[in-house]
Amino acid sequence: MTPIVQISLDLTNIDEALETAAMAMRAGVDWLEAGTPLILSEGLHGVKKLRESFPGIPIVADLKTMDGGYLEAEMMAKAGATHVVVMARAHEETIKCVVNAGRDFGIKVMGDNLGSEDMVAAARWLEELGCDYVIHHIGYDERRGIAAKGLRMPSPLDQLREVVNAVTIPVQAVGGLSLEQAIQCPQYGAPLVVLGAPLTIDSDSFKTAGGDLESSLRLICDKIHSYKMK
Repeated sequence: MTPIVQISLDLTNIDEALETAAMAMRAGVDWLEAGTPLILSEGLHGVKKLRESFPGIPIVADLKTMDGGYLEAEMMAKAGATHVVVMARAHEETIKCVVNAGRDFGIKVMGDNLGSEDMVAAARWLEELGCDYVIHHIGYDERRGIAAKGLRMPSPLDQLREVVNAVTIPVQAVGGLSLEQAIQCPQYGAPLVVLGAPLTIDSDSFKTAGGDLESSLRLICDKIHSYKMK
């Protein structure tokens, strides 16, 4: 398959999110993500606005669902999302509820292994429960907390190959990737590449990164799309 590029709209204002999304589309991005900060600030309204502005484009609602799985997935599907995110550390029944809602409303389920003691086992479990994708995720607070202690900041690339080899569904790596690391993801067997903080979103202000971001995104998209997955 051709790798897919997704931009994480981890912003707190829908107007800025729409502007950033339009720029990303011009640059060649394939999927839009309504990031958790955007959902917290704008809710269903934000997802609806993205759907109205970008018909036909896949939209990931990064809910990080831990409970009430069926209702949350249903609400986001009706708002226009095509993908929802449930956490591996949620109860098994919650994951099953999200998967059932996905089937009922025609949306895909992404299972996120953030915070799992065994990231590889969590990925395998998410697939067994019916998730369509695995998000291999090193969290924002975890990365920053470890770095503040002067220790090496963990990267999703550390175990990415193991996670990819443990499942048969597509894998996405998330968590502080540099430009070079994001471009490398397909080489690890992970075809879904997320561009978020710090590449496109400022990690401290949760505002769109400065500079000629559109040109940079275009170069990144061209590089990633040119890779041929085995």
